[in-house]
Amino acid sequence: METSPVDVMRLAGQEARLAARLVHRAREARMAGERMPAAPRAEIGASWDRVLRSGIDPEQTTHSVLLELDEIEHRRRSSTLGEVMPLLGDGLADIADASQQIMVVTDVEGRVLWRQGNAGVLRRADDICLEEGAAWSEEITGTNAIGTALASRAPVQVHSAEHFVRTLHGWTCAAAPVRDPRDNRLMGIVDISGPASTFHPMTLALVGSVARLAESEMRTRHLEAIDRLRSVAAPMLCRLGGRALAVDSHGWLAAVTGMPPVDRLPLPKSLQPGRVWLPSLGMCRVEPLPGGWLVQVADGAMDSPPRRVVLDLSRPRSLAVNVVSPVGTWTQRLSPRHAELLYALALHREGRSASELAQDIFGDPTRTVTVRAEISRLRRHLAEVLAHRPYRFGEGVEVEVIHPEHPGDLLPRSKAPVVVAARSTTAT
Repeated sequence: METSPVDVMRLAGQEARLAARLVHRAREARMAGERMPAAPRAEIGASWDRVLRSGIDPEQTTHSVLLELDEIEHRRRSSTLGEVMPLLGDGLADIADASQQIMVVTDVEGRVLWRQGNAGVLRRADDICLEEGAAWSEEITGTNAIGTALASRAPVQVHSAEHFVRTLHGWTCAAAPVRDPRDNRLMGIVDISGPASTFHPMTLALVGSVARLAESEMRTRHLEAIDRLRSVAAPMLCRLGGRALAVDSHGWLAAVTGMPPVDRLPLPKSLQPGRVWLPSLGMCRVEPLPGGWLVQVADGAMDSPPRRVVLDLSRPRSLAVNVVSPVGTWTQRLSPRHAELLYALALHREGRSASELAQDIFGDPTRTVTVRAEISRLRRHLAEVLAHRPYRFGEGVEVEVIHPEHPGDLLPRSKAPVVVAARSTTAT
């Protein structure tokens, strides 16, 4: 007689405990290569098969080498999930806290970037390395909700002995993938984890609903970003002859002139400013805009790149850089950190290495990872005026710095040595 799969998700109380014991016996039989007394759920069985093929020891710990703090921060800033963390916190973290659980958010590699929830459970999570920077893919920690959701690209709940590694048998977790609505790529995983005694069959539905809510919020933010890009690009397109369009960084159309509109323009993965061959349009000139790109189809002679940059530090609460391009002037708002970096480069036109910039900004030449990450973010919008190796403003680019009226108001909250020294020099 064929035994039906054991589904602890549909059971509660004593029946759930009985089902968990059956799963435990099924797991032990599977590890020993024997006939299982009861089949696990299909997604759990498939995960066990994958993990067995990878050679993971079911008696190993779940500890992994943590990412460095700079790398964690870089991944947080690079992930769109960071924009919806307040929403995830409102939707899950408070509930997790009240139910003796924690919310965990990972990137697409299964690395933990954020966690919130019950303080006591957070301390217990440290014992199994469920902490910022840890790796929770199936290849590292075996069957678990985060890693299995990554592998299957589907929501999953894993309870007690359904975990491959025995260390996790005292835990229950439910996780759902979060996709970027702009291109449908997987961005990461949102998860609820806690002691096995906190198991509830509705947790998976809750996590899935909040993941979809996060995607909806990102979709709304994307449409708002397209509107902002359109407001910048439309006046430029009015002054252009020929065919041109403005698209966001994923190729979604904001404005167009001289040609039929398209929903989305396919862009190369590593698009750079300058002359670029685009299969759908042919040879084009690509120029960065705040939040996207200006694409001119090469019907005639191409214009020269931007030749003037104005770094406006006159208003501490409204830091900006103005770029004068062949078709007009556009403005990019700056964070205090990016303003510090551009100010250092404006003072050192010959260029600075990553370690020199780390000394300029942090007083610590070893913090090159952070510097490189921030410069990379800057060059997404200023690549035509910023060069690298060493980092510097490009040859022939005129750079002007507008200082505040009073020297002490130069980036007043900045502790960067290059700024502190400039305040003192200017004041004397």
